[in-house]
Amino acid sequence: MPVYTPEKIEYGRACPDFTLPATNEKTYSLKDFLNQKPFAIMFICNHCPYVKAIEDRLITLGNDLKKMDIHLVAICSNDEISYPEDSFIHLKKRAEEKNYPFVYLHDESQEVAKKFGAICTPDYFVYDENVKLAYRARLDDSWQDPALVKQRELFNAVVELAKGETISATQTPSMGCSIKWIKS
Repeated sequence: MPVYTPEKIEYGRACPDFTLPATNEKTYSLKDFLNQKPFAIMFICNHCPYVKAIEDRLITLGNDLKKMDIHLVAICSNDEISYPEDSFIHLKKRAEEKNYPFVYLHDESQEVAKKFGAICTPDYFVYDENVKLAYRARLDDSWQDPALVKQRELFNAVVELAKGETISATQTPSMGCSIKWIKS
């Protein structure tokens, strides 16, 4: 099972700005998600078996964070020519079918993924209320079997940040498929 570990995680780094179209026909920028609370950005896609395995847990996470007025944002940066299931029209269809409780953005140029240093799907970035990177790790401790989850690591990290606390758990890298970069 591939584990894509960033070369260097720069905790405290400011969240890169972006402006991207969403599956709900709107366009969003970083400022749309700033409300003096932590927020999470995840790089996902439609075709990845790792994302498919946790999709229902992502929906639960989105609903749980929404109750706390905390934003969860999804971005798909995959090459849609080589991976048509990750095209904007298919992202929109999937978001509607599953009633995603989070904004699903399309990074067609892949520039946003490059700014973030995203390397796989899923890849998570949690920012504190000062818009600084505080968490870069996995969703939970059992990507494949939801019945074996003992720790909702990302959710717990966001809750701690929302309380003004430091993240107490060890941050274990996410695991998944590499982002499908456009071949030049």
